[in-house]
Amino acid sequence: MIITFIEAQSNLCRTSCGNIPINYPLGIDDGCGSPYYRHILDCSELGKLELRTPSGRYPVHSISYSDPHVLVADPYMWNCQDGDNFRPTRPFSLDTSTRFSLSPQNDYLFFNCSEDYVIVEPKPIFCERFPDRCDSSCDSASYLCRHLPECATALDRSSCCSYYPKATESLRLMLKYCASYTSVYWRTIGTSTTTDSPTSQVPEYGIRVDFDIPVTTHCLQCQDPSKGAGTCGFDTQTQNFLCLYLDISEHRKASVIAGAVMGVSAAGAVGIGVGIWFVKKLRAKAPITCGVQSNENRLF
Repeated sequence: MIITFIEAQSNLCRTSCGNIPINYPLGIDDGCGSPYYRHILDCSELGKLELRTPSGRYPVHSISYSDPHVLVADPYMWNCQDGDNFRPTRPFSLDTSTRFSLSPQNDYLFFNCSEDYVIVEPKPIFCERFPDRCDSSCDSASYLCRHLPECATALDRSSCCSYYPKATESLRLMLKYCASYTSVYWRTIGTSTTTDSPTSQVPEYGIRVDFDIPVTTHCLQCQDPSKGAGTCGFDTQTQNFLCLYLDISEHRKASVIAGAVMGVSAAGAVGIGVGIWFVKKLRAKAPITCGVQSNENRLF
């Protein structure tokens, strides 16, 4: 069998940006992680992590992998310091070709909406009277409107109502007739050991974005410590799965090349500092189209 060497990316797969860990399926270096999340996260030279979406770039506060989600801030949204002074805003949106989705744990508050165009009513009463239009109303009796997180008295002469837009166009229409909006997510605190002791949740400003962790046999084999504890990645040209290894021993180098002779279709190595990245190319799959796309045909 002829062994074909391919060139790996010339930089390591970084495992953090600032104090935020970067693990599979996410990646900040091209070819690392899953191609479903390619070009989505960006780490600046100052160690600031940002999420890229069709509507802009947003600072990332934290990432959880046990309960997969990213917490981001939208500087265009209303905050406590704004009070009754509403700045120009724009709708936050996600690219639906990725595995990201807005969490149902988000709540959205809208301010100073025109009642000529927006149904602003106390939801329990309105839904009893008009059950078929319940989802169309902006709830003026919302708990969060009456208890704004961190600044309960920030609004002096402005109205507030709660509404969950189901699509980007719905959000755009709301912002056409409302002065501004903000997002509040419910953060879980504490841990529950029994079903009788549920965890508590507290509201905080920000946007929770959920993501999927695609699990494949190839990736599990790649990460297996007994097989070298590699890093799951992909070919930047074809987006086929690759297993990336870093090892300075000649013994590991020999074992990787031997693995290629035993059935792996290609193997390669490129020197990086004092280490060596070894790439094992596994079964090819059809290219995946992902990354930031156009502003069309995406849900809020």
